[in-house]
Amino acid sequence: MKKIILINLISLFFLSFANANDPKSIGKFKNWETFTYNDGKGKICFAQTIPLERSPNNFVRKPSRLFVTFRSSEKIKDEISVTSGHEYKSESVTATSGKNEFSMFSKGNFAWLIDAEEEANLIKTMKKASRLSILAKANNGRQTKDLYSMMGFTKAYNAAKKNCA
Repeated sequence: MKKIILINLISLFFLSFANANDPKSIGKFKNWETFTYNDGKGKICFAQTIPLERSPNNFVRKPSRLFVTFRSSEKIKDEISVTSGHEYKSESVTATSGKNEFSMFSKGNFAWLIDAEEEANLIKTMKKASRLSILAKANNGRQTKDLYSMMGFTKAYNAAKKNCA
């Protein structure tokens, strides 16, 4: 009996420690939400959203997300990343809003913009846009499209930036 109680106490300790590092929401802004957490190296803040629409419907994949991240200890700001829920075929990810198109590089199931200038340009576009489309190819050649709402982006972005300044 003492052994079971000890195991339960140890489990509770590790669970409470793990939950202490879970991202904590600092605000929901229409279709976007802002989070903060500490990864042991420092504070990380990010704004994220999920797509309004995903296609094709018959292609099984994990959840999709669009992020803008700030890592103050690493002096990283405005890092835009996306996951479409599948492994990307190399150089196949594009973010599009209106006539604005941004090529992204990928590794595994995440994609990023190539440099800070492109990130700044995409953030300007996202602040003005109502929607952003992510087109990508999976390793098996299937084309995917995720359509994101930009409603609430500016407030979520500003909250993330302010909390990691």
